[in-house]
Order: sequence, then structure tokens, then C-alpha cells
Amino acid sequence: GFLDHVSLGHEEWNPWEEDEKNEQIASQQKYEANLQMIKNARSHREQTSLRVQIWGKAAIGLYLWQHIFGGHLEPADVTAQWREGSQTAGKTYFSFITGPSVVPGYFSVEAENVVLVLNGREKAKITYATQWLHYAQTLIQTHKIQHVAVVLLGNEQCNNEWIQPYLKRHGGFVNLLFVTYDCALANEEDIFQWPLGVATYRNFPVVEPSWSMLHDPRSHLCNFLGTVYKNSSRETLMEILKQDGLDKLCWIAAREQWHPQETNESFKNYQDALLQSDLTLCPVGINTECYRIYEACSYGSLPVIEDVMTPGDCRNSSMYHSAPLQLLKAMGAPFIFIKKWEELPAVLEKEKKMNLQEKIQRRKKLIEWYRNFKAQMRQKFINALENSFLPSDKG
Repeated sequence: GFLDHVSLGHEEWNPWEEDEKNEQIASQQKYEANLQMIKNARSHREQTSLRVQIWGKAAIGLYLWQHIFGGHLEPADVTAQWREGSQTAGKTYFSFITGPSVVPGYFSVEAENVVLVLNGREKAKITYATQWLHYAQTLIQTHKIQHVAVVLLGNEQCNNEWIQPYLKRHGGFVNLLFVTYDCALANEEDIFQWPLGVATYRNFPVVEPSWSMLHDPRSHLCNFLGTVYKNSSRETLMEILKQDGLDKLCWIAAREQWHPQETNESFKNYQDALLQSDLTLCPVGINTECYRIYEACSYGSLPVIEDVMTPGDCRNSSMYHSAPLQLLKAMGAPFIFIKKWEELPAVLEKEKKMNLQEKIQRRKKLIEWYRNFKAQMRQKFINALENSFLPSDKG
């Protein structure tokens, strides 16, 4: 029987064939399962290698989250004590928390990487901001978190010396700083210039451009609704508009005192003025960069910007040589920059000669630029965090 079996089919008989085959299948399956596991782990890691919690303790946090990241917050009610949202971007899972209830030690820290959004505009704000920094430092010392970045509403004269000792480069624990205004500290390595954005403290919305916003004729050549400070260039602007009767062609509503709290009516007026004007005049306030620039972009009204350096510590960093507004200029902002308001009548004369088609093209270009600007800021932010917080692959 045995010999018969051997000669069968002229092949050598292997009594262990079945077992080997099963073993091969099993090992193949095991190999594939392992491969799949590695693939899943890799793609999961690629999807979210990093978990970052953003603590939005200054209004610019809402610009970062809702305008730049296009993120949502629950509950939608802006007066809620606690609001949160999350999204995955790049290799990072971001969660965002804000509201009066978010105070040091009274909320759960849910990521090893933290972005603190702080206000450093004036002494009282700095005192509050340093409390947050000390809280973050304690979390680092007790190994609850690993990395910290700060998004800072800087001082309008760019005097942000107080934050320097907290930075890694000065022996502190803050890996990255994103700071508003033309701060000379910016080096685009660990200190980045960040846009001021819109006045989220006044609940300025995320504006979705409509067909009519792009295509309808607008009833005013330009607008300026705002405070006219004594002995400022804003007084010069008002005189020039009155002299040439240009105030009849523009939507002008000047007041002598700054009102931090908008009424619903005054805010609606302001939005209507942006929507109904081809140009938005942006005279210097305390700093050349103001919310008005970004708010005008949201409605496709081209900013006309007084291009003068803010007194104080604001100046060119070694990165750019185009301050003021070096960030916007470096990003190719298609604005009208003028050195003094005496140049305005010529700008408005040129404006009168433009036909609707030309204005439509310009609006589209402006809105498209602003959309790209926000997308690039988002990418810059994510790249900086991932490059700084993720372990490097270099041996």
C-alpha cells in the first residue's frame, strides 16, 4: 500500500503536507494581520499623532478657532459659561475650550500638548495671563502635560518683554509663541507673527460670501465708522473728506469717544456700511493693524490703509523689511496702502471711474485672498506645532 501511494501521480508523497499547508496559511494570515495592524497604527498615527487642547482665554482664541480653523463651538450661545469644540487637522486632534468657567485647576486637562490663548495688552491682563502660565508650568513639572505654545494678543506698542522669560529659548517652558502686531521678536522659527483678526469680543461673525455681496453695485464709495481721537490722523481724514465733499459719497459716522460695547443697532449699521461700500478706510488707531482691516475683507470691501509705523517697540524683524503690517504684506494682501490721507482724493477719483465689472473682479480677488490667508495661517499653526511637539525621526 505504501509503495503504491509513493508512485501515485509520479510525485513524492509528503505525509506532512496538509499540516504544512495549514501552517503556511496560518502564518500568511498572521503576517497579513500584522501588516494590517502596522498599517492601521501608521494611518492612525498619520491621522492623529498629536492631541492638542487649546485653552481660549482671550477673544483672539475665537478668531483662531472659528475663523481660521472653521471650527464650531457647543453650545452656540456666546454667553455660555463653558463652550467647547474639536476637529482633526493634519496629524493633530484639536480640542478647544473657552468661557468664564475655564479657570486654572477647575477643568480637565485632556491632552499632553496645550495651546494657551492669552491677552497681554495691558498690566491687568498680563497679571491674569501669568497666572495661566504658572498653572501650565506646574502641569509640566508634574508631568501632566509635555508641551506648551502661546497665542498672545500683544501690546499695541509691541512691548511684550514680560513673556520672554517663559520662552524655551530663554530657559522657560513655552515652545512656541504666536504674537499679534509687528513684534520685533518674530523670527518664524519659534516666534511667529499672528493676525489680529476680527473683533470676536463684539461677536463679529464668520461671513459666508453671497452672490449679491460679490455682484451687486454698492451705494457708497467708501466708509469710516469709528472714533476720531484728538490730534490723530483721523482728524486729518475727516477734514479731507469734508473739504472735497467726499463725505457725501461715503458712509461716515464719526464719534469722539470709543464705545467698547456695541448696541445691536450700531453693529448692524457697521456691517451694512462694510457691505455697501467699495472701500473701507482704515486710519491708524493705537496700532496700524486693526480689526477693521479683516472685517472689511470679510465683506469684500477693500481696505485703504494708512501705512505708518506704530510708535513703541514695533519694528521690522530680521525676517521682513516691510513693516508695518509685515505679515499681511508678506502674504500679498491686495490692499491700497497710503502714507498720508492727502492721497485719498486721488484714490477716490480713480474709484469713481471703475465700472461694476472691475469692482466685481476686485471683490472676488479680495475674498479669495482672505480665504487663502486664513488657510495658510491655519497650516502655519499646525506645521509649527507638529514640528515642535512631535518626536523627530532623525536618528
